[in-house]
Amino acid sequence: MFDALSDKFTGIFDGLRKRGALSEADVTEALREVRLAMLDADVALPVVKDFVAKVRERAIGAEVLSSVSPGQQVAKIVNDVLVEALGGAGAVPLNLNAVPPIPFLMVGLQGSGKTTTSGKLALRLTTRERKKVLLASLDTQRPAAQLQLAQLAERAGVASLPIVAGQTPVQIARRAMETGRREGFDVVILDTAGRLSIDQALMNEVREIRAVTNPVETLLIVDAMTGQDAVQTAQAFNDSVGVTGIVLTRMDGDARGGAALSMRAVTGAPIKFSGSGEKIDALEEFHPERVAGRILGLGDIVGLVERASETIDQGEAEKLAKKMMRGVFTLEDYASQLKQISKMGSISSILGMLPGMGAMKQQIEAANIDTTVFKRQQAIIGSMTPKERQLPDIIKASRKKRIAAGSGTTVQDVNKLLKQFDDMSTMMKRMGKLGQKGLMRQGIGALMPKGAQPRNRGY
Repeated sequence: MFDALSDKFTGIFDGLRKRGALSEADVTEALREVRLAMLDADVALPVVKDFVAKVRERAIGAEVLSSVSPGQQVAKIVNDVLVEALGGAGAVPLNLNAVPPIPFLMVGLQGSGKTTTSGKLALRLTTRERKKVLLASLDTQRPAAQLQLAQLAERAGVASLPIVAGQTPVQIARRAMETGRREGFDVVILDTAGRLSIDQALMNEVREIRAVTNPVETLLIVDAMTGQDAVQTAQAFNDSVGVTGIVLTRMDGDARGGAALSMRAVTGAPIKFSGSGEKIDALEEFHPERVAGRILGLGDIVGLVERASETIDQGEAEKLAKKMMRGVFTLEDYASQLKQISKMGSISSILGMLPGMGAMKQQIEAANIDTTVFKRQQAIIGSMTPKERQLPDIIKASRKKRIAAGSGTTVQDVNKLLKQFDDMSTMMKRMGKLGQKGLMRQGIGALMPKGAQPRNRGY
């Protein structure tokens, strides 16, 4: 989402670092570029003005301009102000300290992703917070909206309020809360109807529902792709019904990112979650310092580790690690690793969480590797017999043709995979021979092919 803004910020700070000593005029020129970059990213003008003023106040001082690395200092100040603009350090949790059933009211315009987010939130509360959740659709406007939420509830493994034809949204809300109390639910998620645009009828309906349910959280769901329109929507809902938190959807899109940077400053409400994709588990806590890190090209290592711990099967990983230390590695193991990596998301999204990997991320996106290489390699391995996966040396010309035909690839693709696997297998065997102590003593260079091993230059 923030690719364009990240590229511009990286260019600005690289220029400052190269200059060494900075004058006040240098900082002023850099801040002019920052201002233009933020406006181009669709950040609200008042937010840009406030942001630049705060950076200028901290950056134009003797301790910065006369420091050993003033460029680095300015970059740190921009990072700090960026974190503040996004809501301060740390994610803001949902308020679960209330007498159950706790009502969560989901509001927003039609098409913003309210219903999908309701399902994602239900899954998160069930799996992470161990809460008993009831989903209730109050959307009588959109055809099949109630059925859609019921299907999402089934996928999330939570209960949904039975559909009763002819009831008004307020009547459904009352019934949902009564069911929640009677059947011992911890949380009741109320998915309201949206409109294509903000109107009085929509606001009146939400106010009525709010009055009869007294929600602990009123979460506004906004589509990050809509830019300034998302900011205006947030302001209108906040002024009319009050918002305790914001969920930004489509954060994996190619929007300029201005909505995320403007939302907290315009509404005063924290961004609590961000959604990306249609998968039922694609909902993440919003950490301002991590998002700021991605924007400034500093990455998000903590987020990457968290994603890996959530998606990678620990038992499988330990089993593979033991095999690797014994120097054993088969195509079955390779296929398993491809599957585990695929669960973490696209390569470009993973690279976006690593410091200084912006350029490589763009190259990979341009090559469309995310959607082709891994899937193709999994298809090739899937077309092999169990014996071929265990003993790839038996795969000769006729077998390669059969595998290529079965996987919808070419013999060249099969050859590439086998060569790649052979290189990895050789490295695993070296690892097995060295053992942990040998690897620690000789270093990673010991795993490299003999011709590629670095020479000892005596220092």
